[in-house]
Amino acid sequence: MAENCTHDCSSCSESCASRETPQSFLEKPNELSHIKKVIGVVSGKGGVGKTMVTSLLAVEMRRRGFSVAVMDADVTGPSIPRAFGLKESMHADESGMFPVATSTGIKAVSMNLLLQNDSDPVVWRGPMIAGVVKQFWTDVVWGDVDYMFVDMPPGTGDVPLTVFQSVPVDGIVVVTSPQELVSLIVEKAVKMARLMEIPIVGLVENMAYYTCPDCGKQHSIFGESRIEETAKRFGIEKTAKLPIDPKLAGACDQGFIELFDGDWLSGMADAIEAI
Repeated sequence: MAENCTHDCSSCSESCASRETPQSFLEKPNELSHIKKVIGVVSGKGGVGKTMVTSLLAVEMRRRGFSVAVMDADVTGPSIPRAFGLKESMHADESGMFPVATSTGIKAVSMNLLLQNDSDPVVWRGPMIAGVVKQFWTDVVWGDVDYMFVDMPPGTGDVPLTVFQSVPVDGIVVVTSPQELVSLIVEKAVKMARLMEIPIVGLVENMAYYTCPDCGKQHSIFGESRIEETAKRFGIEKTAKLPIDPKLAGACDQGFIELFDGDWLSGMADAIEAI
Protein backbone atom coordinates (compact mmCIF):
# COMPACT_ATOMS: atom_id res chain seq x y z
CA MET A 1 0.00 0.00 0.00
CA ALA A 2 1.34 3.44 -0.90
CA GLU A 3 2.30 5.75 1.95
CA ASN A 4 -0.32 8.36 1.07
CA CYS A 5 -3.07 5.88 0.18
CA THR A 6 -6.59 7.35 0.16
CA HIS A 7 -8.22 3.92 -0.31
CA ASP A 8 -9.81 5.23 -3.52
CA CYS A 9 -8.52 2.75 -6.11
CA SER A 10 -10.36 4.50 -8.96
CA SER A 11 -8.02 7.51 -8.76
CA CYS A 12 -4.83 5.56 -8.16
CA SER A 13 -2.44 4.03 -10.68
CA GLU A 14 -0.44 2.02 -8.13
CA SER A 15 -0.49 -1.75 -8.54
CA CYS A 16 -0.47 -2.72 -4.88
CA ALA A 17 -1.79 -5.73 -2.99
CA SER A 18 -4.53 -3.64 -1.41
CA ARG A 19 -6.17 -2.76 -4.70
CA GLU A 20 -9.76 -4.01 -4.63
CA THR A 21 -11.09 -5.94 -7.62
CA PRO A 22 -14.39 -4.71 -9.09
CA GLN A 23 -17.36 -6.42 -7.53
CA SER A 24 -19.14 -8.90 -9.77
CA PHE A 25 -22.90 -9.24 -9.61
CA LEU A 26 -23.02 -12.37 -11.78
CA GLU A 27 -25.24 -15.10 -10.37
CA LYS A 28 -24.46 -18.79 -10.63
CA PRO A 29 -27.00 -20.86 -12.57
CA ASN A 30 -28.64 -23.92 -11.09
CA GLU A 31 -26.04 -26.62 -10.43
CA LEU A 32 -27.79 -28.85 -12.97
CA SER A 33 -27.61 -26.19 -15.69
CA HIS A 34 -24.76 -26.04 -18.20
CA ILE A 35 -25.29 -23.08 -20.53
CA LYS A 36 -22.60 -22.28 -23.10
CA LYS A 37 -23.77 -19.01 -24.71
CA VAL A 38 -26.39 -16.43 -23.74
CA ILE A 39 -27.79 -14.01 -26.34
CA GLY A 40 -30.04 -11.13 -25.28
CA VAL A 41 -32.64 -9.75 -27.71
CA VAL A 42 -33.37 -6.12 -26.89
CA SER A 43 -35.27 -3.12 -28.17
CA GLY A 44 -35.53 0.48 -27.08
CA LYS A 45 -39.31 0.48 -27.37
CA GLY A 46 -42.17 -1.97 -27.48
CA GLY A 47 -44.05 -3.22 -30.52
CA VAL A 48 -41.10 -3.71 -32.85
CA GLY A 49 -41.22 -7.52 -32.95
CA LYS A 50 -38.61 -8.45 -30.38
CA THR A 51 -40.38 -11.67 -29.39
CA MET A 52 -40.69 -12.69 -33.03
CA VAL A 53 -36.97 -12.17 -33.59
CA THR A 54 -36.16 -14.10 -30.41
CA SER A 55 -38.37 -16.98 -31.53
CA LEU A 56 -37.02 -17.06 -35.09
CA LEU A 57 -33.42 -17.08 -33.91
CA ALA A 58 -34.15 -19.87 -31.42
CA VAL A 59 -35.81 -21.95 -34.12
CA GLU A 60 -32.98 -21.29 -36.57
CA MET A 61 -30.35 -22.44 -34.10
CA ARG A 62 -32.43 -25.48 -33.19
CA ARG A 63 -32.66 -26.41 -36.88
CA ARG A 64 -28.87 -26.33 -36.97
CA GLY A 65 -28.81 -29.09 -34.39
CA PHE A 66 -28.02 -27.10 -31.26
CA SER A 67 -29.63 -27.43 -27.84
CA VAL A 68 -31.60 -24.19 -27.45
CA ALA A 69 -33.43 -22.44 -24.63
CA VAL A 70 -35.51 -19.27 -24.37
CA MET A 71 -35.89 -17.20 -21.22
CA ASP A 72 -38.88 -14.85 -21.42
CA ALA A 73 -37.64 -11.92 -19.32
CA ASP A 74 -40.61 -9.74 -20.29
CA VAL A 75 -42.47 -10.64 -17.10
CA THR A 76 -45.36 -8.19 -17.48
CA GLY A 77 -45.84 -8.84 -21.19
CA PRO A 78 -44.78 -12.44 -21.81
CA SER A 79 -45.32 -13.64 -25.38
CA ILE A 80 -42.97 -16.59 -25.85
CA PRO A 81 -45.53 -19.26 -24.80
CA ARG A 82 -47.99 -17.99 -27.39
CA ALA A 83 -45.42 -17.93 -30.17
CA PHE A 84 -44.54 -21.57 -29.51
CA GLY A 85 -48.08 -22.70 -28.66
CA LEU A 86 -47.16 -23.74 -25.11
CA LYS A 87 -50.04 -24.63 -22.80
CA GLU A 88 -48.31 -26.82 -20.23
CA SER A 89 -47.35 -25.26 -16.89
CA MET A 90 -43.88 -25.37 -15.42
CA HIS A 91 -43.32 -27.71 -12.48
CA ALA A 92 -40.71 -27.94 -9.76
CA ASP A 93 -39.13 -30.32 -7.29
CA GLU A 94 -36.29 -30.12 -4.79
CA SER A 95 -33.81 -29.60 -7.66
CA GLY A 96 -35.54 -26.46 -8.91
CA MET A 97 -38.01 -25.37 -11.59
CA PHE A 98 -38.14 -27.10 -14.95
CA PRO A 99 -38.68 -25.43 -18.35
CA VAL A 100 -41.39 -26.48 -20.75
CA ALA A 101 -40.23 -28.02 -24.04
CA THR A 102 -41.65 -26.96 -27.41
CA SER A 103 -42.55 -29.42 -30.15
CA THR A 104 -38.98 -29.34 -31.51
CA GLY A 105 -37.31 -29.50 -28.10
CA ILE A 106 -36.60 -25.83 -27.37
CA LYS A 107 -36.68 -25.25 -23.61
CA ALA A 108 -38.76 -22.27 -22.53
CA VAL A 109 -39.42 -20.42 -19.28
CA SER A 110 -41.97 -17.63 -18.99
CA MET A 111 -44.12 -15.99 -16.34
CA ASN A 112 -47.18 -17.11 -18.30
CA LEU A 113 -46.15 -20.72 -17.70
CA LEU A 114 -46.45 -20.09 -13.96
CA LEU A 115 -49.82 -18.29 -13.89
CA GLN A 116 -53.09 -20.09 -13.32
CA ASN A 117 -54.60 -18.15 -16.24
CA ASP A 118 -52.34 -16.75 -18.93
CA SER A 119 -54.54 -13.64 -19.13
CA ASP A 120 -53.90 -12.73 -15.47
CA PRO A 121 -51.91 -9.48 -15.19
CA VAL A 122 -48.64 -9.31 -13.28
CA VAL A 123 -49.04 -6.15 -11.22
CA TRP A 124 -45.64 -5.96 -9.54
CA ARG A 125 -43.07 -3.29 -8.93
CA GLY A 126 -39.69 -3.32 -10.69
CA PRO A 127 -37.53 -4.96 -8.00
CA MET A 128 -39.90 -7.92 -7.69
CA ILE A 129 -40.02 -8.39 -11.46
CA ALA A 130 -36.22 -8.22 -11.64
CA GLY A 131 -36.02 -10.81 -8.85
CA VAL A 132 -38.18 -13.25 -10.81
CA VAL A 133 -35.96 -12.89 -13.87
CA LYS A 134 -32.92 -13.60 -11.72
CA GLN A 135 -34.65 -16.74 -10.43
CA PHE A 136 -35.21 -17.87 -14.01
CA TRP A 137 -31.41 -18.06 -14.21
CA THR A 138 -30.55 -19.37 -10.74
CA ASP A 139 -33.48 -21.70 -9.94
CA VAL A 140 -34.41 -23.27 -13.28
CA VAL A 141 -32.91 -26.64 -14.20
CA TRP A 142 -31.96 -25.85 -17.78
CA GLY A 143 -29.75 -28.89 -18.31
CA ASP A 144 -27.29 -28.75 -21.22
CA VAL A 145 -27.88 -25.73 -23.45
CA ASP A 146 -25.74 -24.54 -26.35
CA TYR A 147 -27.58 -21.26 -26.90
CA MET A 148 -29.97 -19.45 -24.58
CA PHE A 149 -31.94 -16.51 -25.96
CA VAL A 150 -33.29 -13.95 -23.51
CA ASP A 151 -36.37 -12.05 -24.67
CA MET A 152 -35.93 -8.74 -22.85
CA PRO A 153 -38.63 -6.21 -22.02
CA PRO A 154 -38.33 -2.97 -24.00
CA GLY A 155 -36.31 -0.06 -22.68
CA THR A 156 -33.36 0.28 -20.34
CA GLY A 157 -35.00 -0.26 -16.95
CA ASP A 158 -34.70 -2.68 -14.03
CA VAL A 159 -35.01 -5.98 -15.90
CA PRO A 160 -32.45 -5.35 -18.69
CA LEU A 161 -30.07 -4.04 -16.05
CA THR A 162 -30.66 -7.12 -13.89
CA VAL A 163 -30.02 -9.47 -16.82
CA PHE A 164 -26.85 -7.67 -17.90
CA GLN A 165 -25.48 -7.68 -14.35
CA SER A 166 -26.65 -11.12 -13.20
CA VAL A 167 -26.32 -13.26 -16.32
CA PRO A 168 -23.11 -13.73 -18.36
CA VAL A 169 -24.54 -12.38 -21.62
CA ASP A 170 -22.23 -13.11 -24.57
CA GLY A 171 -23.91 -10.73 -26.99
CA ILE A 172 -27.11 -8.91 -27.86
CA VAL A 173 -29.25 -8.50 -30.95
CA VAL A 174 -30.99 -5.13 -31.23
CA VAL A 175 -34.44 -5.08 -32.86
CA THR A 176 -35.84 -1.95 -34.48
CA SER A 177 -38.32 -0.78 -37.14
CA PRO A 178 -38.00 1.70 -40.04
CA GLN A 179 -39.50 4.78 -38.33
CA GLU A 180 -37.09 7.69 -37.95
CA LEU A 181 -37.90 8.06 -34.24
CA VAL A 182 -36.61 4.57 -33.60
CA SER A 183 -33.00 5.52 -34.47
CA LEU A 184 -32.87 7.57 -31.28
CA ILE A 185 -34.32 4.67 -29.30
CA VAL A 186 -31.81 2.27 -30.86
CA GLU A 187 -29.05 4.60 -29.71
CA LYS A 188 -30.26 4.28 -26.11
CA ALA A 189 -30.22 0.46 -26.30
CA VAL A 190 -26.78 0.44 -27.94
CA LYS A 191 -25.32 2.82 -25.37
CA MET A 192 -26.69 0.73 -22.50
CA ALA A 193 -25.14 -2.43 -23.95
CA ARG A 194 -21.77 -0.73 -24.34
CA LEU A 195 -22.00 0.75 -20.87
CA MET A 196 -22.44 -2.80 -19.57
CA GLU A 197 -19.64 -4.00 -21.90
CA ILE A 198 -21.91 -6.42 -23.78
CA PRO A 199 -20.94 -7.07 -27.44
CA ILE A 200 -23.56 -6.20 -30.06
CA VAL A 201 -24.01 -9.10 -32.49
CA GLY A 202 -26.24 -7.30 -34.95
CA LEU A 203 -29.20 -5.10 -35.77
CA VAL A 204 -32.53 -6.48 -37.05
CA GLU A 205 -35.06 -4.23 -38.74
CA ASN A 206 -38.57 -5.67 -38.48
CA MET A 207 -41.44 -4.64 -40.77
CA ALA A 208 -38.82 -3.40 -43.23
CA TYR A 209 -40.86 -3.96 -46.39
CA TYR A 210 -43.93 -5.60 -47.89
CA THR A 211 -43.74 -7.67 -51.05
CA CYS A 212 -46.79 -7.38 -53.30
CA PRO A 213 -48.11 -10.90 -54.02
CA ASP A 214 -49.26 -9.81 -57.51
CA CYS A 215 -46.29 -7.95 -58.97
CA GLY A 216 -43.52 -8.97 -56.55
CA LYS A 217 -42.48 -5.36 -55.95
CA GLN A 218 -41.30 -4.38 -52.47
CA HIS A 219 -42.99 -1.46 -50.74
CA SER A 220 -41.67 0.42 -47.70
CA ILE A 221 -44.93 0.73 -45.76
CA PHE A 222 -43.39 2.34 -42.67
CA GLY A 223 -40.80 4.46 -44.45
CA GLU A 224 -37.52 3.84 -46.18
CA SER A 225 -35.07 1.57 -44.41
CA ARG A 226 -32.30 3.25 -42.43
CA ILE A 227 -30.77 0.10 -41.05
CA GLU A 228 -27.49 0.35 -42.98
CA GLU A 229 -26.75 3.94 -41.98
CA THR A 230 -27.83 3.24 -38.40
CA ALA A 231 -25.56 0.19 -38.21
CA LYS A 232 -22.66 2.16 -39.71
CA ARG A 233 -23.21 4.96 -37.21
CA PHE A 234 -22.87 2.60 -34.27
CA GLY A 235 -20.20 0.37 -35.78
CA ILE A 236 -22.48 -2.68 -36.03
CA GLU A 237 -21.38 -5.08 -38.77
CA LYS A 238 -24.26 -7.54 -39.08
CA THR A 239 -27.76 -6.46 -40.15
CA ALA A 240 -30.95 -8.23 -41.20
CA LYS A 241 -34.40 -7.26 -42.42
CA LEU A 242 -37.73 -8.93 -41.70
CA PRO A 243 -40.66 -8.32 -44.05
CA ILE A 244 -44.26 -7.54 -43.24
CA ASP A 245 -45.58 -11.04 -43.82
CA PRO A 246 -49.11 -12.00 -42.70
CA LYS A 247 -48.15 -15.69 -42.73
CA LEU A 248 -45.19 -15.08 -40.43
CA ALA A 249 -47.25 -12.95 -38.07
CA GLY A 250 -50.01 -15.55 -38.11
CA ALA A 251 -47.57 -18.35 -37.29
CA CYS A 252 -46.34 -16.38 -34.29
CA ASP A 253 -49.86 -15.53 -33.07
CA GLN A 254 -51.15 -19.09 -33.51
CA GLY A 255 -48.21 -20.86 -31.88
CA PHE A 256 -46.64 -22.29 -35.04
CA ILE A 257 -43.46 -20.23 -35.18
CA GLU A 258 -41.39 -23.43 -35.45
CA LEU A 259 -42.95 -24.04 -38.89
CA PHE A 260 -41.83 -20.75 -40.45
CA ASP A 261 -40.16 -20.80 -43.84
CA GLY A 262 -37.60 -18.08 -44.52
CA ASP A 263 -33.88 -17.33 -44.34
CA TRP A 264 -34.07 -13.68 -43.25
CA LEU A 265 -32.06 -14.30 -40.07
CA SER A 266 -29.64 -16.95 -41.31
CA GLY A 267 -26.80 -14.43 -41.48
CA MET A 268 -27.56 -13.27 -37.95
CA ALA A 269 -27.52 -16.89 -36.80
CA ASP A 270 -24.11 -17.30 -38.48
CA ALA A 271 -22.82 -14.34 -36.47
CA ILE A 272 -24.19 -15.84 -33.25
CA GLU A 273 -22.63 -19.19 -34.04
CA ALA A 274 -19.29 -17.48 -34.63
CA ILE A 275 -19.19 -15.95 -31.13
